[in-house]
Amino acid sequence: MAPRRWPALAALTLSVLIVGLDGTIINVALPTLAGDLHADSAQLQWIGGGYLLALSVAMLPIGLLGDRYGHKRLLLSGIALFGLASLGGAFAGSPTTVIAARAVLGFGAAAIMPLSMAILPRLFSKEELPRAVAVWTAATALGMPVGPLVGGWLLDHFWWGSVFLFNVPVTVLALAAGLWLLPSDRKRATADGKPALGGESRAAHGKVRVADDRAGAAVPFDGPGALLSALGITALVYGTILIPRDGWTDPIVLAALLASAALLTGFVFRERRHPHPIVDLELFADRRFLWGTLIAVFVNFAVMGILFVVPQYLQVVLGHDSFATGIRVLPLIGGLMAAAAASEPLVPRLGARVVVPFGMAVLAGGVLLGATTDLSGGYGFTALWLSLTGLGFGLAVVPATSLVMGSLPDGDTGRGTSLLETVQQLGGVLGVAGLGSLLGYGYLARLRTDGLSASAADTARDSVSGAGEVARNLHDAGLAADAHAAFVHGMDLVLMACGVLSLLTAVLAARYLPSRSSRRPKVARVEPERAESMA
Repeated sequence: MAPRRWPALAALTLSVLIVGLDGTIINVALPTLAGDLHADSAQLQWIGGGYLLALSVAMLPIGLLGDRYGHKRLLLSGIALFGLASLGGAFAGSPTTVIAARAVLGFGAAAIMPLSMAILPRLFSKEELPRAVAVWTAATALGMPVGPLVGGWLLDHFWWGSVFLFNVPVTVLALAAGLWLLPSDRKRATADGKPALGGESRAAHGKVRVADDRAGAAVPFDGPGALLSALGITALVYGTILIPRDGWTDPIVLAALLASAALLTGFVFRERRHPHPIVDLELFADRRFLWGTLIAVFVNFAVMGILFVVPQYLQVVLGHDSFATGIRVLPLIGGLMAAAAASEPLVPRLGARVVVPFGMAVLAGGVLLGATTDLSGGYGFTALWLSLTGLGFGLAVVPATSLVMGSLPDGDTGRGTSLLETVQQLGGVLGVAGLGSLLGYGYLARLRTDGLSASAADTARDSVSGAGEVARNLHDAGLAADAHAAFVHGMDLVLMACGVLSLLTAVLAARYLPSRSSRRPKVARVEPERAESMA
């Protein structure tokens, strides 16, 4: 174990915290950007979509690159890129420049998320790894609700560029802490003692497949495979970005989703046959990786649904501003942190096969309780079910992630964490698109626009905030109340869907998760004595 592992964990959590903050802080600034930079709706959409697209595309190959060239080296490069892009975004003079800065931020985040996780098994023993995963997960989740809180405060006191500039000192601190505290990258070698960037990769049943590193040559990078994955993920993300505006049946949306399915299917077939694949699909043969990843995806789906609808409910229906909304979502994080502390002694005693289904059941109970929300309910009820949801979230996702981490071969943790993070990211993208459509269906099913002009009716049907604007202009309190009730109905449908999915996941986890974890055979490597030296 590394002697400075806990301070090193603080450096890692600082880097993922700033990524989580940046992922949501920009949403608060969009109205200001529309006014100050004269950004139209399409440009505002791509300020968020460009970041998401770059993050999703780059995350899959970055793990392999980290395994080859060093996790620490690429992680620190990602943090530096994140800081530089934030500095550029703060002083952007046009919407196009902001979109470009956000895309570069996405590339930086794509290195930070999987590689910071990949370093955890090098810092912590098997016994301490679940606690480290819990802290890392809490930092990742904390940034999502706190982002609007920080963004709202900054915009109340400074100009819109402050939401970018805020990242710069934090990334400088994370970079300095990483340089000082994180362990040096391992210098891998071939069986004949010659240096190799690729090293060995694991074949089925723990056998060793020696890389093509004769005369010290690097293992070739699968360029066509990377292109297939990039095009497939681009088509998927592009299609889902268009869904809220154009709907699932729009020809462009359908074409993008079908192209994505074809490209990603081709990518999987290529990876299964390529001697040096970008991703190790054989990891899915391990039940710990397979079901740990699926559970993490399902949990992420449910939590993304909650974080999609609850802030809108708190702002539009209950009337809180961005800062107050961020504060009121924190019970979710409080429950997660309590679960993180509780899961550490529970998993060794009861096993993940008991703790994870119980966590999913608690998550389902909290979300289904939230699905009974009506206009008479106040924040106290919301805080109760959010706390239960956070508790279940932590009890499920921390052991599931620990199972995934325990299944990864020592030399290829980057590829494994990149695969996990990419699947989670794409699951979240599809989840928000699907749940957003469900929210819209529920909202429109209950909204009455009789007596409104065509333009006013269209604005009211577009969103609950649009209906509120129409109601204020017309001094129509009845329309506002009707829109709030319609939104709550749609939110309840979303929460109901998340709850049913969580219950189904609990049943699958109880059936298929291994009762006790066991590490897979180690990969044979030749390493210098100073492989574990600290920077």
